[in-house]
Amino acid sequence: MDRPYVICHMVMSLDGKVTGDFLERSEYGKFVEEYFKIHREYGADGFLCGRITMESGFPQPPVQYKHYEGLPIDRKDHITRKSAFYAVALDPKGRLWWNSGAISDSDEGYDGAHIIEVLSEDVPDTFLAYLQEKGISYIFGGKNELDLEIVLNKLKKLFGIERLLLEGGAITNGSFLEEDLIDEISLVVVPVAECNDCAAPLFKTWNYGSIIDPVKSFNLNEVKRLNDNGLWLIYTRNRT
Repeated sequence: MDRPYVICHMVMSLDGKVTGDFLERSEYGKFVEEYFKIHREYGADGFLCGRITMESGFPQPPVQYKHYEGLPIDRKDHITRKSAFYAVALDPKGRLWWNSGAISDSDEGYDGAHIIEVLSEDVPDTFLAYLQEKGISYIFGGKNELDLEIVLNKLKKLFGIERLLLEGGAITNGSFLEEDLIDEISLVVVPVAECNDCAAPLFKTWNYGSIIDPVKSFNLNEVKRLNDNGLWLIYTRNRT
């Protein structure tokens, strides 16, 4: 396969919500910790999130960046360094002003991951100059919008990523699902219903009406019961 094996790994409520008040309640914190534990045990080469998920998961202090002047920067992929683990951020318009080239987090499953920004070619030169100064790698996935298959091909070819954890948000998950780019789904199910219309579902996209077959089929591979009535469900893509 000329792209990484993609595992959508999420924690969700009984009614399929991946955001909401339940994630902030202390009585359900054990399930969130189980999710992080499984993340580490997968031993993947990196994880991928959309911009909003990255902002909420790894908030950055305000950056007083300088405006760069000079010649335009070529739209060529920029590899700062190779790493044992990567944090891949889908950020087509260039809005994540990271303070360094690696994730800083208390969880060893994320801490130290080298950041790869996934951009469209219409990002400002200022943003590219900033990423270069901070030692952040970046790749281009399209002129105005991202082609996710191209993105995955580059992640494997340029960085050697063989196994990638897809960890939200809902639109990012939905976009990968829509393009048949999810090989496995790992769900930590919290025994609670999130009765909140604003909470995001596991998969969300506004493009379902434009594709040939919006129904995606998966096979249940394993069910594990967690303490206090939780579940870990593992599905693999149905290729028949």
